[in-house]
Amino acid sequence: MAEEFTLAPMRRLIKKFGDYRISGGAAEELRNAVGEYGLALAEASVESAKKDNRRTVLERDIRAALLRDRKAGEK
Repeated sequence: MAEEFTLAPMRRLIKKFGDYRISGGAAEELRNAVGEYGLALAEASVESAKKDNRRTVLERDIRAALLRDRKAGEK
């Protein structure tokens, strides 16, 4: 899944927090993390749509998945 994201945006994300050089390994690791997190959110969003008998994933499904993830992280 991570390969769906290019490394350049990952480097730009890191650069927003300071003028640092970014190793290829760091950009790759961020890409993997973003891919894993995105997969988990997508899966939870699809489950939410299925539960409501919809074939369309809506913004509210994504928001609900984000809220569930944040609450789970607080525990």
